[in-house]
Amino acid sequence: MRAFLSMWRMDRRIRPYVTRAGFYGIYRLGHIMIDWPLITCLMERWRPETHTFHVPAGEMTITLQDVAIILGLRIDGPAVTGTCVFDVAALCGELLGVIPPADALRGSALSIRWLCQRLSTPAADADEVALQQSARGFILALLGSFLFADKKGVHVHLCFLPLLRDLMQTSTYSWGGAVLAHTYRELCRANLDRRRGISGCITLIQLWSWERLHLGRPDFRRSAAYPAPPLPHALHDDDVDVIAGDVAEGVDGGLAAQHGVDDEHRAEVDADAALPLGCRWRVPLTRVHNPSGVLLLYRDQLDAQTPDQVLWQPYIGELVDQLPDICLADQHIWRTMSPLICFEIIEFHRPERVLRQFGMHQDIPPACAYEQELHRVDARGQHQKDWQTYHGPYIALWETRAGRIITARPMVGGMDFHDPYMQWYRRITRRFMTPPLHRDDMRFHTSAGSTHALVSAMADIACRSRYARDGVLSEIHDIACSVLQGIGEEHRIVGYTHEASTSDAPSIRPPVSSTSARMQPIRGRGRGWFKR
Repeated sequence: MRAFLSMWRMDRRIRPYVTRAGFYGIYRLGHIMIDWPLITCLMERWRPETHTFHVPAGEMTITLQDVAIILGLRIDGPAVTGTCVFDVAALCGELLGVIPPADALRGSALSIRWLCQRLSTPAADADEVALQQSARGFILALLGSFLFADKKGVHVHLCFLPLLRDLMQTSTYSWGGAVLAHTYRELCRANLDRRRGISGCITLIQLWSWERLHLGRPDFRRSAAYPAPPLPHALHDDDVDVIAGDVAEGVDGGLAAQHGVDDEHRAEVDADAALPLGCRWRVPLTRVHNPSGVLLLYRDQLDAQTPDQVLWQPYIGELVDQLPDICLADQHIWRTMSPLICFEIIEFHRPERVLRQFGMHQDIPPACAYEQELHRVDARGQHQKDWQTYHGPYIALWETRAGRIITARPMVGGMDFHDPYMQWYRRITRRFMTPPLHRDDMRFHTSAGSTHALVSAMADIACRSRYARDGVLSEIHDIACSVLQGIGEEHRIVGYTHEASTSDAPSIRPPVSSTSARMQPIRGRGRGWFKR
């Protein structure tokens, strides 16, 4: 994405066409620095058969709701599919106005660099046809470098080009569903094949995590210029250099370098142009409260995750009120149990496993089978395939998406530790990614596994001794309850209610201070260094 944005500065004359097709919000999202240890940590917890991440709090996943709100893409509408049987020269000549040479093609994939070189600068007297051809090239490059990127992000498959013939019609397709299908497939491949890389819309995975989990989540920098976390509609080109497409990133955040882009080349923003939620992360960020960038630390933090470190419903209040209409237009199918389609890719959307993300009570979900045959289908060697015919039954299922909406009773409060779902979930999931006794010399030592073992043992002691009325066993019970209460784990004891202890045993609760002295972050020389 960064390479594409540095090569292709959007001509303001093609912006109406890009907006009409529904991709202007994606362009404004731009490049966000990827936290690869975070992506790796999430990949390890992905379950291909359920399309969910298994975290300590339960199953979670990226849903159609997340795609619509974070990226601002349409999720309702015809599936993104079609035929790959076409004449490359005739297709490109008609829709792009140029015919690519042989060295710009890799099978049916076109070089994004070549697209940028040929179409990024329309002539000063370009007519509407030429501007639309440039807009198609821009959108095609955006698809190949961001939404459906391969590992290098340097080619885009021409199968998308026929869908850009009528840019007004383009906006009606389920691009959000296609992006989610592609993202699911990449996560499944990375998990099943133990690949060292992953492609696709990685930014979606990261922003989803930042919205819902504490893991590596940066904070919005508070300053005179940014006194509060910004809403997407409040971002302007003075705040973010949309042309360069860089994001704030560094040891403690800050705006990225502007790469010499001056005011003359900045894009104008319409007064009524609202942006998807993901754009709110394109501002100065800081990393003070959550450590970041270390895979072993991420694993340990996620192993030790507590319920208050999960935000099941982040899209509420003013945050949602200010979003563009496209983000909320298709909420009637947010909970559809349907196949997601992107040409050769078929992946199932399973909201019935993550109902808490929709404010509903989660019961034990039904069993689901791993679609091994579907995962074996890919585009390798299938350059002349009519996927619309091949996947006809699944496309028919997608067309009935509005009739397969999962529902449940509203969620009231948090889920109890002993809820039947949580008891079932702890039996079927892998609780820890790092062995409890993992100890390397001069390395970070994880503690989540050993802490869990100690807390579980203490809870077991408290439960086994809860009927003791007096004597040593009663004192042991009081000590165990005091310890669990002191560390906030008393919910592990069935039927526990806090009562004043009648035992002479000393309290194990940690001391609580009414004030706490905290140092300001210390910076090194050259970055605002100071002494305390």
